[in-house]
Amino acid sequence: MSKAFTREGDEAPDEVDAASIESGPALPAGTKNYITPEGFKKLQDELKHLVKNERPKVVETVAWAAGNGDRSENGDYIYGKKRLREIDGRIRFLGKRLEIAEVVNPAAQKNRDQVFFGATVTYALGGGARHTITIVGVDEADADQGRVSWISPIAKALLKARAGDTVELRNPRGAESVAVVAIAYPGK
Repeated sequence: MSKAFTREGDEAPDEVDAASIESGPALPAGTKNYITPEGFKKLQDELKHLVKNERPKVVETVAWAAGNGDRSENGDYIYGKKRLREIDGRIRFLGKRLEIAEVVNPAAQKNRDQVFFGATVTYALGGGARHTITIVGVDEADADQGRVSWISPIAKALLKARAGDTVELRNPRGAESVAVVAIAYPGK
């Protein structure tokens, strides 16, 4: 069979969309990428691990698999190339995010009676249900851990509020009253 009719080359059958690899939480245009020192270190550590450990292992596997002959039906080669594209996309994404990051240390916050980046806030909804969240950077947000992005609706509603204040949270269900119960910052 002529090579014109066969699939040759490095592309895997399930081509990975570069945008999906690199996409992380979106930042609003013109805003800074605020992040805590812990979050910044975590991103740096992930980047370092990908560059120094994971990528070299995958490159080694791909090189070994490429030496085994027919690449079109070589699962190790096909998966390895796909994984390599995913790793390279994540490396690019992390590099860009770290480049634009602005590290804000919540422990250094002087005005501790108001809600700012890094604050841990306990608030009560209109029905009396209490919730505690920590306002962090977009790359650190984890709702299961009570860590919300500073650009989330609840964080935006709470910013600059003081304990005892009632703020209005706008969400898809409409406006809701939120009472600030307590504000805490790490350290000191």
